[in-house]
Amino acid sequence: MALQDKYAELVQAANSGGVTGLQVAEQNGVLYVTGTAPSSAVKDQIWGIYEKLDPEMRAGDLVLNISLAEGAEQEYEVQAGDNLSKIAKKYPGLTWQKIFEANKDKIKDPDMIQPGWKLKIPSA
Repeated sequence: MALQDKYAELVQAANSGGVTGLQVAEQNGVLYVTGTAPSSAVKDQIWGIYEKLDPEMRAGDLVLNISLAEGAEQEYEVQAGDNLSKIAKKYPGLTWQKIFEANKDKIKDPDMIQPGWKLKIPSA
């Protein structure tokens, strides 16, 4: 099976997701896929397809370099044990207050967030 065929679903998702500057090239038994995703949701979807196609990521036949567009809205899924301060530390220059302000439609009390919530991560 050719690598382009193996990863066709991934490339199709990148195309339909609006990845700009998408380049797909095969060289020395490795498929290189590069581009810029318009949102973290699109980027996560592409990585999810890769994980489905090569669950342990051991094949070593794909280099996936999908960056996030500058100014693109990022999203973070709250995990058990998270709080806004802990989440903010994952994004240099960001404060818990900025995350709270960006998600006032969902967060009524900054001390009460729930696992599974998808929070918008504003630019620092």
